[in-house]
Amino acid sequence: MAKGKLILICRTGGEFVTKDDGVMYYNGGEAHAAEINSETNFDDLKLKLAEMCDLEFSSLSIKYFLPQNKRTPISVATDRDLKRMYDFHEGSVTAEIYVFGKKGFDPQSVTTSARTSGVKFSEAMAVVGAEQAASAVPPIFASPASHFQVSKPRSSNASGAANSRSRNRSSAAKHKTSKSIVPFNAEGDPCPPTSPKTAPLALEEIDLTATPADTVKKRRRTASWRTGDDGIITIGSILDDGTETTEIKPRGKRYTRKLYDSEDENDVISIESLPCSEIVSAWKDEITGIGQEFKSVSEFREALQKYAIANRFGYRLKKNDTNRATGRCTIEGCSWKIHASWVQTTETFTIKKMEAHTCGGESWKVAHPAKNWLVGVIKERLQDSPSHKPKDIARSIFRDFGLRLNYSQVWRGIEDAREQLQGSYKDAYGQLPWFCQRAVEANPGSITEVVSSDEGRFQRMFVCFHAMVQGFENGCRPLLFLGATYLKSKYHEILLTASSLDGDNSVFPVAFAVVDVENEENWRWFLEKLKSSVGCSRTLTFVADMEKGLEKLVAELFENSHFGYSIFHLLESLKRNMRGPFQGDGRAALPSHLLGAAHALRQNRFTYYTVQIKRISSRTYDWVMQTGPEHWASALFNGERFNYIRHDVCDIYANWVEEMRELPILLKVGSICSKLVELVNSRRSISFEWSTRLTPSHEEMLREESFRALGLRVLFSTDTLFEVHNDLTQIHVVDLGKSECTCMAWKATGIPCCHVIAVFNCTGRSFYDYCPQYFTVDAYRAAYCGAINPVTIHERLLADESDDSLVVDILPPETPKPPTLLNKRSSRSDGKVKKREMTCSRCHGVGHNKATCKDPL
Repeated sequence: MAKGKLILICRTGGEFVTKDDGVMYYNGGEAHAAEINSETNFDDLKLKLAEMCDLEFSSLSIKYFLPQNKRTPISVATDRDLKRMYDFHEGSVTAEIYVFGKKGFDPQSVTTSARTSGVKFSEAMAVVGAEQAASAVPPIFASPASHFQVSKPRSSNASGAANSRSRNRSSAAKHKTSKSIVPFNAEGDPCPPTSPKTAPLALEEIDLTATPADTVKKRRRTASWRTGDDGIITIGSILDDGTETTEIKPRGKRYTRKLYDSEDENDVISIESLPCSEIVSAWKDEITGIGQEFKSVSEFREALQKYAIANRFGYRLKKNDTNRATGRCTIEGCSWKIHASWVQTTETFTIKKMEAHTCGGESWKVAHPAKNWLVGVIKERLQDSPSHKPKDIARSIFRDFGLRLNYSQVWRGIEDAREQLQGSYKDAYGQLPWFCQRAVEANPGSITEVVSSDEGRFQRMFVCFHAMVQGFENGCRPLLFLGATYLKSKYHEILLTASSLDGDNSVFPVAFAVVDVENEENWRWFLEKLKSSVGCSRTLTFVADMEKGLEKLVAELFENSHFGYSIFHLLESLKRNMRGPFQGDGRAALPSHLLGAAHALRQNRFTYYTVQIKRISSRTYDWVMQTGPEHWASALFNGERFNYIRHDVCDIYANWVEEMRELPILLKVGSICSKLVELVNSRRSISFEWSTRLTPSHEEMLREESFRALGLRVLFSTDTLFEVHNDLTQIHVVDLGKSECTCMAWKATGIPCCHVIAVFNCTGRSFYDYCPQYFTVDAYRAAYCGAINPVTIHERLLADESDDSLVVDILPPETPKPPTLLNKRSSRSDGKVKKREMTCSRCHGVGHNKATCKDPL
């Protein structure tokens, strides 16, 4: 997540209003401000908003809009949703959220609700005792920086808390204290205090060393003890009003410690979600001395690792097998030594020798944690936040355990931890044939294929669901955008995509492929598979990046098709190829003139904008004319109109990939399919809320043209030929027989222009009858009427693969790392970096600027 704070503008008391084009805005109500950061928990925010907006906690809901999207409000209901919202507004200072709920904030009900829903309180708690326990036990005070202590009355049968692993303890170990305060009765047994609802709260000790963050995290919570049915004493909490919270399940490991010497395993304190500092402090008792017993050598190694971290020293295991283990200090000359071996008679792994340190703590400077321990720690952090960076994990490990790790150590630990959590990256390629077969079985009529090289390495994979093909044929224009985006994998695969536009001008995925490298061979294979999926029953228009060179492949495989250049990529190429000297309006005006030339409906208007480009820069004009305007200019292009789409169609796939970039290839492909399922279901449900005949975006266009048609005069020439006059003495001829208007807007957009609507108003015709079928709500619903049945990859990861005939030995691809932007700039024959030419703003000369210009003023 991004660092820093985000100010939330919390609007409440109003309602959402939907415009005719589907864009939503919030009307009425009032606004409040709240501040969050990357560490804010959802339940804490919910509690704060409920109190601030005077809303019932249980009924409160939060929504927000994604940047550049005011059509679909996104709900925030979990910590993960809150994290996503924070990430979406990375770089922003403020963000708007919308809060709904029933009026009336009840603190009494909030206490139980917050804990039941999993409110994450700070681990620092102020511990209080009951009135009856206060008479037998001294008043208890705790601060966020203090440790919990265990005290017991002096008794002949009382002994200190000892390590639950150890059977034979030294006398010094028996008087060590644990980390939680437990009151005892007269017999020396632990007992919880009286009901916290009747017990007065003790005063809280002020910790002058605590930071402001510690003070805030402390919040309104105190500790209470609770005895379960199994006799285990656990820590609960009491809010300031005396209400006891419900027990929550710990997210991390449960740390337990025996209260006294007993053979009953239930006689333990269960401390849930302790701070790392508390847990590390408890590790000092993992090794108690000679005679301590363990169940196995692995348990001994784990205890020794924790003991070394808590006591801050480094060691090496000289002898390390299942029967014996010997450790020495990493500093030469230090006398510390520990030796443990297997005892057959007791069937335990027992410590036989243990010496003291004489190095003065120097070994801690070169200490290296055991690999399994480090992977376990990183694994816990990745479970909480899969997007953790190596530097962030290294800082947190140093903060929590005092271990300094380099980048490579943490990176290798992350790789191993992710492999344990998500499966092997390499083995995932061999499971792709299984996924393809299951996808076809769940979705009859779908086409999937996996291809590997002669060496057994992955080359390409194609996926096209039958529901998407049917939706493309029944509800989308014959328009296909071809694109490629990086999968951001350790093996650098490329995602090839074919997408259309639905009736509301939203991206409609048709098919995708994963290939080892983007080249002509893989593009040809992808287009061949695409042809077998969608067929050639319609004349298709393909749109792609001009620099990919796909025009010849498309013309070869799809006869009578049209090929256009993506306006988004054309503008990006223009920015890279603008050449000075610049005159007139300057280089900043060139993109707008290029768009004007692309959208011009007449040849003379196209020429006008290109002449403007030539007046600014003749070199840029030459480049524009060499690109082939017949592939992107409306006045010259014969296929389906597409150049009004100025954004990158592949952005939807890039956003999906960003969310799943750390996953193996099998889970990544499965996640893309899940995104398709979610997209189809959400758009289908939204379409049933529309009551218009056209989709919202085209209904808005029709409404605007209808407004402009007011005041126009219509003269009848024939039954199908009309003249339309306006106050500016402009005359346009409408030919209903040919569906044309001399303004050419009707032909370009498909929506009747204002002149045509004026004719319809006079003749009593319905302009809906002259709109393309693709723009209707019925066609939109037909595009998303099919259902995609997902493949449960969870079953594949848990299945026994020994007898699985679909397990194929496919190795990852050997794809070189893609070049960075700097490498692309440096990829010249002479090896030098190509620099941008300097242009003078005074004389428009090349090679100098205004400050060094020698021309007279």
